[in-house]
Amino acid sequence: MTAATSTARLEARISTDLHSMLKRAAEIQGRTMTDFVVSAVQDAAQRTIEQADIVRLSLSDQECFAQALLAPPLPVPALERAFARRNKLLRVE
Repeated sequence: MTAATSTARLEARISTDLHSMLKRAAEIQGRTMTDFVVSAVQDAAQRTIEQADIVRLSLSDQECFAQALLAPPLPVPALERAFARRNKLLRVE
């Protein structure tokens, strides 16, 4: 037995030119126009949400990032050893 999927209806008025374009694009991909439109809208919504999250995170972390640039912490011994190994491998004097 499968669980029933809840759905909602979306209606939009579009120009006949756009309708023709969507229909052609769906046919090219071998999909129904509904499947094509739903997929395209879902992709656009996901990109929009991801971009908003990136902006929000970068704004909230801006002060912390600027402070780290202005006053970086001293390197820990493990980092100093890593740089020494890197310099030895690259023969940096």
